[in-house]
Amino acid sequence: MSDGRWLALLCLGRAGFALIVSAYSAVLPLLQREWHMNSSQAGAVQSAWQVGYLLSLFLAGFLGDRYGAKRTYLAMSWAACGGVLLYAFLADGFLSGLLLYGFAGLCSGGSYTPGLALIAERFPPAVRGRAMGFYLAAASFGYAVSLLAAGFLVPLGGWRAVTVFAAGGTVAGTLIAAYVLRATPNIVNHRHGGTAAAAGLPAVWRNRPAMLVVWAYAFHAWELLGMWAWLPAFLTAAVAGSGELTLAAVGLGTLLAAASHVMSTLGNITGGTLSDRVGRTAVMMTMSCTSLACSLAFGWLYAAPLWLLTLVALAYNFTAVADSSVYSTALTELVPPHCLGAAYSLRSVLGFGLGAVSPWAFGLVLDAAARHSGSRSVFAWGMAWAFLGAGGLLGPWCILRLRKAAAAAAMANGRR
Repeated sequence: MSDGRWLALLCLGRAGFALIVSAYSAVLPLLQREWHMNSSQAGAVQSAWQVGYLLSLFLAGFLGDRYGAKRTYLAMSWAACGGVLLYAFLADGFLSGLLLYGFAGLCSGGSYTPGLALIAERFPPAVRGRAMGFYLAAASFGYAVSLLAAGFLVPLGGWRAVTVFAAGGTVAGTLIAAYVLRATPNIVNHRHGGTAAAAGLPAVWRNRPAMLVVWAYAFHAWELLGMWAWLPAFLTAAVAGSGELTLAAVGLGTLLAAASHVMSTLGNITGGTLSDRVGRTAVMMTMSCTSLACSLAFGWLYAAPLWLLTLVALAYNFTAVADSSVYSTALTELVPPHCLGAAYSLRSVLGFGLGAVSPWAFGLVLDAAARHSGSRSVFAWGMAWAFLGAGGLLGPWCILRLRKAAAAAAMANGRR
């Protein structure tokens, strides 16, 4: 199988896996009403997914080092099928949603970091950033498809139809992955002296340039995962305005969010490709600073014309995700192959750890500001989005320190 066809099919499978990630946020306004949740509870359910997901990513990194990326990818993918189907058919309230969506996340990390490791094994550094950009773009495309489907399925079958559709994507993604990887070798990078997989963790922790990438990614994840969790609800609220929440408002809000995720698909490809040509840190810095500006301004545009809000959402999703693949690519160039799984595991714990807290914290700020102003007003949304941006402000500082490090010359064939 050619490299292009192999990557295209792997990306198609990744898109199927991604449907479940945005299935909850797509119908969040409806679930808040049906499950009688306030904003902090609604954010907690999304955070439960992120907590489960970060644990699965941490596990996936070490399993990939120990048993090989291919074997880990497939085994965890089949487990993910069971987890998402349980959530799709059994969740019926805040507590069950919290537990089952969290369990679904706990089973779902196998298609992410092992997939990146498989790409690193197959593609040389000169084109690796672009290849990883396409892989992460596939996930953004899956998020867009999930939101787009929600816009059409909500009026027909409510939130349950959206969730079952998304769970089907995980099953389809697993079947595609099993097909495309059938002839791909399972590579296990042996360590000197046969040390355990966890031995790579201290080595990564002592690797200052790699840790700057990890910390920059962590602050990036705080902003990105909080934005993805609340964007459909925010756009739905903007569509509804002061009127009653209707299925039509939910449908239009999710369609607008889907359009912004299409832009994030382009952002992943653009960021990864540019980082091969102009350098990793240049792309990281440009995209992170632009997305932070969007975070700090976005909520204050709540009462702005819908066309303006949509344009900012498009730019926001494009820039917030454009550096995602660059962090992943940079780690492959700063740590030895036998430590890559440990590096991805550590990145996942810190990044998705902050990303797990941010949707819940966003909801807390939104509730508190709404109590102060008397409603979910411009002030309430403005404070919540600005709080999200404030959490990502240390990212550019880490990137600047990384650019000055001598070891950064190993990235992008000397273009840092």
